Amino acid sequence: MDNPPNSLAGKVALITGAGDGMGRQHAILMAERGADVVINDVNAAGAEETASLVRALNRRAHVEVCDVADVAAIRRMVGNAISTLGRIDILVNNAGFGRRQQTWDIGEGDFDLMFDVHVKGSFFCAQAVLPGMKERRWGKIINISSIWGMTAAAVSPHYCAAKAALLGATKAWAREFAPWNIHVNAVAPGGVLSGGPLKFYTKEQLAAREAAVPLKRYCDPREISYAVAFLASPAADFITGQVLSPNGGEVIVGI
Repeated sequence: MDNPPNSLAGKVALITGAGDGMGRQHAILMAERGADVVINDVNAAGAEETASLVRALNRRAHVEVCDVADVAAIRRMVGNAISTLGRIDILVNNAGFGRRQQTWDIGEGDFDLMFDVHVKGSFFCAQAVLPGMKERRWGKIINISSIWGMTAAAVSPHYCAAKAALLGATKAWAREFAPWNIHVNAVAPGGVLSGGPLKFYTKEQLAAREAAVPLKRYCDPREISYAVAFLASPAADFITGQVLSPNGGEVIVGI
């Protein structure tokens, strides 16, 4: 029997920032759907915990602890992963962080770090996996942006700008890589009950923000993973250069 269209059987996925939160959920869901997973994070303990969850699903897991802001480390990571698991079919550029700052508080180091992790890291991860994808004439790259990359906010302009840059890279890569059947898309989450919202808001503030969402809630991280896994699967083989934004209706954009 043929595999269902959402199957990832036989594929190898590299997920950056997979030591916790959304990245961990991406790894678990892809493993459930048949993929082996390369787990990257700067936190070794978190990465190993994610790997144990993937292995419990009878899938192979390879851990690479490195900072995606370091281009040389990215190249070593991809080389090690290919040596261990054979190839990389799917790249999820998930590594990232948020920092609530205003323009007047942002130093050069703050700005550089934000772009180094979100933009430079994603760019050079894609560059590193590209030769194998071109050779096999198949690949899926999913960049994790944010609704703040689409609409911005009155805080964290460097974060908004970095996430917007990922949307630009997504569209450019979709056109550039199409001749090799490599699909590139972005997921731009709205409010997620992970990371920033749990870190930056009090319980009362979070409740107020959820109340402003048409669906009256923020989502579980796994709900973002459903979108990521869909875009990584054969079910999305005619989709490239697009932005999928699971956000409960908080941001609704038309054409």
